[in-house]
Amino acid sequence: MNPLKIAGQDASSTRHYMTTNGNASGATEAFKLNQSSETIARNDDLRNESKRKFKKLLLASSNSGALGELAVLPTDTSVKDLMQEYCPDVLIYPPEAPVVPILRYQVKTADDMCKLPSIQWLIKNVLPSHGLAVIYGPSGSGKSFLVLDMLQSLAFGCGWFGHKVKQCSVTYVALEGEVGLAGRIKAYVSRHGSTSSAIGYIAQSFTLTETDDINELAKAILAAGTSDVVVVDTLSRAIAGLDENDSKAMGLIIAAAKILQEMIGGLLLFVHHTGKDASRGMRGHSALHAAVDCAIEVKRTGDNREWILAKSKDGEDGASHSFKLEVVSLGVDIDGDEDTSCVVVPNQSAQAVQKKMPKLASNQTIALNALEEPMCKSVDIDQEGAPPGRHCLRFDEAIAIVAPLMPAAAKHQKERAKVAITGLVGKGVLSEDGEWLFRNQSL
Repeated sequence: MNPLKIAGQDASSTRHYMTTNGNASGATEAFKLNQSSETIARNDDLRNESKRKFKKLLLASSNSGALGELAVLPTDTSVKDLMQEYCPDVLIYPPEAPVVPILRYQVKTADDMCKLPSIQWLIKNVLPSHGLAVIYGPSGSGKSFLVLDMLQSLAFGCGWFGHKVKQCSVTYVALEGEVGLAGRIKAYVSRHGSTSSAIGYIAQSFTLTETDDINELAKAILAAGTSDVVVVDTLSRAIAGLDENDSKAMGLIIAAAKILQEMIGGLLLFVHHTGKDASRGMRGHSALHAAVDCAIEVKRTGDNREWILAKSKDGEDGASHSFKLEVVSLGVDIDGDEDTSCVVVPNQSAQAVQKKMPKLASNQTIALNALEEPMCKSVDIDQEGAPPGRHCLRFDEAIAIVAPLMPAAAKHQKERAKVAITGLVGKGVLSEDGEWLFRNQSL
């Protein structure tokens, strides 16, 4: 019988067979691999050997000089297959390159952190584009009217109390006062001419801690394409049966809110109440205040109302704006009595303006006084970027009005007027969008 040859091996080959057992005795004949001549294994019974016999032959084939070296499988396919089939346990394979484990937690450098995208705002420095938020206040403070006004500004993409707004879609989940909401919408239309079609309304019951309710609500909102901002009015109606003062119950409420927020992918905003002592903030366990990204408090003193940014992780805590509710007639009801509702308007009282007005330079004061009446009497309403119902004035017209009043030589008056008006925009007294100027709603 012809001897078995191992193809591809020559005197210069560094391929060796190595065993994990140094005892090579007991083999009748073996094939050897060395560096001086071609190694040929002679064994007429090799083809019929059992697994045990083949293993012994392979053990005997080990070159004592090769011990301590790593054995590499030969390139000859048939021999390689035989070795893997009958005695893979005696082979030592070449070490593989170390695999770097994928770690759950990643340690980043300061440079890595600085490269992260900056926070995205829906209402600049007030409402973030993602997360949890709450607007709260005592009954009668006007928070529901303020919420509707805010949502209309978000849906229209127009400024709100002097803050820039990114246009987005909205869902209003009205869990209480559905009839009152209808009246507020009618009043808004009466005052501003229309409401935004980017707002969807849901007036069915909803329980925040019910998994099915969360799933079904999220499905409906995503299907309607109105998931950028979801308002739940009120939180207490959405958690019926739970004690909001209990830490465990509040933990469940917050966990459920985060699940819903992650499903919609935008901002989840709750309308909430203050407790008996309004000075202590929102009602319920303090964990809610800690969990939200933004908290807006609404206060009322007589006819004057005010919203305050009570918490903003990346905004300006303490920023406040005065407003009042203006009564709007909606006709008569079925009893023949006048039907009314209200809309939010800026508080232009001297006290409110004095409180909010930033310190102005002398030329800026002259410019503001000169523009007050022409802007209020302007027939240009709802121009580019202006909120619904806002009177606007062209920037070049404003310069023409202010320039003659500037205390400077005639050749410098136009430039001084431009600087003064630009300064009013920079201080938030006026807003500018393209060629149009309009009064900041909060002043």
